[in-house]
Amino acid sequence: MRLRSLLFVPGDSDRKFEKAAQSGADVLICDLEDAVAPSQKSAARQRVSQWIDRAEDVAPSLFVRVNALDTGFTGDDLAAVVRPGLAGIMVPKANGAHDLDAISSLIDPLEKTAGMEANVIRIVVVATETPAAMFALGSYAPPHPRLAALTWGAEDLGAAIGITSNKESDGSWTFPFQVARAQCLFASANAGVAPIDTLYSDFRDSAGLEVDCRAARRDGFTGRIAIHPNQVETINRCFSPSAEEIAEARKIVRAFADNPDAGTLGIDGKMYDIPHLKAAQKTLAAAGASS
Repeated sequence: MRLRSLLFVPGDSDRKFEKAAQSGADVLICDLEDAVAPSQKSAARQRVSQWIDRAEDVAPSLFVRVNALDTGFTGDDLAAVVRPGLAGIMVPKANGAHDLDAISSLIDPLEKTAGMEANVIRIVVVATETPAAMFALGSYAPPHPRLAALTWGAEDLGAAIGITSNKESDGSWTFPFQVARAQCLFASANAGVAPIDTLYSDFRDSAGLEVDCRAARRDGFTGRIAIHPNQVETINRCFSPSAEEIAEARKIVRAFADNPDAGTLGIDGKMYDIPHLKAAQKTLAAAGASS
């Protein structure tokens, strides 16, 4: 399952789901949390469950963002959506791996009742939305069998700490949110799961999105959340290795395969060592390419 572009879809709109399904996104995150008013939660659950029943006819993998554990809605969300066709759950406002364990314990019996394999439903955790979460990022390692990725969020964290803005005048993140972003990267690497960058809120600014995505990939993120179908093409392109990168990665991997006892190698006048080999292997994996 590829986690390059993850597009949010409000759980109360068939029209938006149909449009999102044609967007080219790797994953659709059917949202039962912030995009749905409390009075519409029940109807949205029913609608999302119907979308999941159609999963075989939809190209993207289907995830559901459930409501946070402290809302009292999580159990009802999971009971409605854990069924064949569901690929994963997004867990918002997690305070650490203990919340992942709690969610998984709710999924386990539902998965079994639905006749699904154990742990087939994967989990993406929004790992920085509370102050407590910032002190628990190391808890995701070793990873739970369901854990597929960590991502980070700015809005709920900002509300919790009382900010007046999370952006500098040039549009860059203020320092507290630079910390959250970097810590998400480190926590993902520590757990050995995919790091997913947070959304780019101005969906009309395609040029700004591209610059930001290229910076995110440079820093180590392997995918990004989208909030509008028009963002998907840019995200897919920016987080996909170029033909030149794939060719260089193949050259590095083959050179080390031909010299299995070497720790460093000269290739085309440049020196490469084991970290370069690992980076090349990740490039090929991201491209779905063989060596």
